[in-house]
Amino acid sequence: MSENSTEYVTQTPHGSWRIAGTRVSLDSVVHAYWGGRLPEAIAADFPSLSLEQIHGAIAFYLRHRAAIDQYLSEQDARWQQFQEQSAAQHGPLLQRVRSGIQPTPTGSDA
Repeated sequence: MSENSTEYVTQTPHGSWRIAGTRVSLDSVVHAYWGGRLPEAIAADFPSLSLEQIHGAIAFYLRHRAAIDQYLSEQDARWQQFQEQSAAQHGPLLQRVRSGIQPTPTGSDA
């Protein structure tokens, strides 16, 4: 019996992980898996993925769990840092948007 090896997950040149042949991140599938979603439910959430791709991605994660968990932890830290920088840089604007305050008009139209 001949065994074909299918690659379900690939790493981008920037270091992120994607489901092979798609733009869906491994992060998305793993987070859904952590949340208790069944592969069929994940397939419904990501219609561009086949059930085989989802099972393959989960198997990849389980085989490389320590490395992927480390990657996901680093991604979370990057996201937290981005949120903090964004809040510091755009805080006044975000407060106005969230409170519904309209900016004062500038220019000759006022």
